Amino acid sequence: MATFEYGDLVQLTDTKGRKHTFTLTEGGEFQNHKGTLKHAHIEGTPEGSNLETSQGMSFLAYKPTLSEFVIGMPRGAQVIYPKDLAAMLMMADIYPGCHVLETGVGSGALSMAMLRAGATVTGVELREDFAGRAKANVERFLPAEATSRYSVQLGNSYEALPDVTVDRVALDLPEPWQVIPHIPQVLSDGGIVVSYSPSTTQVSKVTEAFRKHGLKQVLTTEVLHREWHVEDLSVRPDHRMVAHTGFITVARK
Repeated sequence: MATFEYGDLVQLTDTKGRKHTFTLTEGGEFQNHKGTLKHAHIEGTPEGSNLETSQGMSFLAYKPTLSEFVIGMPRGAQVIYPKDLAAMLMMADIYPGCHVLETGVGSGALSMAMLRAGATVTGVELREDFAGRAKANVERFLPAEATSRYSVQLGNSYEALPDVTVDRVALDLPEPWQVIPHIPQVLSDGGIVVSYSPSTTQVSKVTEAFRKHGLKQVLTTEVLHREWHVEDLSVRPDHRMVAHTGFITVARK
């Protein structure tokens, strides 16, 4: 049975679906307008427990999923949404043991997804604050074994990439076409590069750069995500959906 221990991430969900995520600490206390809940009352309880605050407000307690953590984690740059992270893992064929060079680590969302899939990730980030935030988020969510496969170095990937040979390259930065000329020198034969871009103009320039520098099988995809309302015989699409967030473009050496 999985039980909460000090140091674990806890996500409390109230009866209206509002979620609160925090790290369980000795002497800690969760507070809201409906009372308090001491961390000591959470420690040792199993996941899925129904816990009450001092004023009787009910919360369901679980460890957050990667998707939930990504949406709520501290960020500087806009994160890649979970629906796109999942597609990028499949389109780039991220597998246990593969070595990925990621440039533009942002807040670490893609890094976490690839590390969770078993990859070794070498990150290149221009901004020191982004690099620090990405590493902090990775270390907060993933176990030590995964964080041991993660490194981030400061650098300008528009000018050059590290002197490494990798199986995959992941791009999430404003002008990825400036990095693409350097990719053939670091990507192994048959390797895949995946690029994430919000705008059609970026996609056009990325595609042109891939083809110019000899990369093959170029493909761009957009992922739309719509949930459904299901209650008895009332089954209909939700009024809101997560539509455009970004374009995913892949190519192979």
